Amino acid sequence: MKPMPPTPSTRPIAPTRFIMVGGFLGAGKTTALLSLARRFGAEGQRVGLITNDQASDLVDSAALRARGLRVEEIAGGCFCCKFEDLARAAERLRAEGAQPGAGQKRDAGADGRDAADSGDAEWPQVLLGEPVGSCTDLVATVVNPLKRLYGMEFHVAPYTVLADPIRAEQIFLKPGFGGFSSKVAYIYRKQLEEADAILLNKVDSIDPGRAGAILEALAAEFPGRRLLSVSAKTGEGLDAWIDLLGEQGPFGRNIVEVDYDTYAEGEAELGWVNACVVIEGKSPFSGDDLVLDLLDRLGAAFAAARVEPAHLKVLFADGDGTASASLVRSHTPSALSMAIGRDSLSGTMTVNARVHVEPALVRRTVEKALAASARERGLAIRLETIAHLKPARPIPTHRDRQPVP
Repeated sequence: MKPMPPTPSTRPIAPTRFIMVGGFLGAGKTTALLSLARRFGAEGQRVGLITNDQASDLVDSAALRARGLRVEEIAGGCFCCKFEDLARAAERLRAEGAQPGAGQKRDAGADGRDAADSGDAEWPQVLLGEPVGSCTDLVATVVNPLKRLYGMEFHVAPYTVLADPIRAEQIFLKPGFGGFSSKVAYIYRKQLEEADAILLNKVDSIDPGRAGAILEALAAEFPGRRLLSVSAKTGEGLDAWIDLLGEQGPFGRNIVEVDYDTYAEGEAELGWVNACVVIEGKSPFSGDDLVLDLLDRLGAAFAAARVEPAHLKVLFADGDGTASASLVRSHTPSALSMAIGRDSLSGTMTVNARVHVEPALVRRTVEKALAASARERGLAIRLETIAHLKPARPIPTHRDRQPVP
């Protein structure tokens, strides 16, 4: 692909820092990116985000937009297979910022100025990318092609991959593969193998001794990788991560050997469902409770079927507020990450389910849980869109076999 023409602008655009954060489904990438966006914004930097999924109606995109962030969404395949879409999305964000008066409104900083409206910074200065959680080989297919084709437009930060501590513990310290097959676990391992830095996320959820044992196992499995402990939820370890992202050096050199047959078969074992549902009530109802109830029903149904959810996400929006929650493993409680805190009369619910089972079963389970939850509350539901699928075999647009400086 030829480099895109310069963005029309009244002034030159400085290179945008591109930070891609990988990790398996449920590793906490969206919360981590939100933490980064808030920190960079508090420092007066403007931030854009690019989310990615195999289908449209993505909870992550809606949740990030609900927090006032500028988000581009790429659906229908991973960044590696939709590289041109990724480049266009990044250019749209840069072009938007190049126009006079463009900017992302935010609270004034400590000096009382609103950095989004000040004329001394381009928008965005930082671009955050969240690839599909079941994809790997991203250094060869995304990081290095970006450097090679768009080195003048983007400064690519060290590639970091997040790991959920419980999932990592199940895969590296216990027998079996954490409820998944060996082929799905193969993808999990390859994601960590290509990282410049591995971030053990959610360390607030386990005791220090267990976290230490997991870090030791990761160090043994992936020598030479930087290892950090972080909690995107509490901010623990965030400063060290941000310092790492600002480093320059020989990053993006872990180009791994990937068996694309095993990779494709592993992805195809995951059932994917994205649904968007309109909900109306005859009397006010709690969107917060509805989100949690639906997640509990889904979690219980998949546990009863003895299949492992990789990630379940639900979001409800009524036009004035948003409630969202997620469940990332069997037999774990769900909790709201966003809450409305009042009753609603109507709204739209978005459901994303990634489960280690046939997608048709995931769809039936989602539809059954939606109907039961609505019936119990006397709500009328109308299914606007629903897609159930297995990820297609990855066919990268580019694959650089040698590191790009």
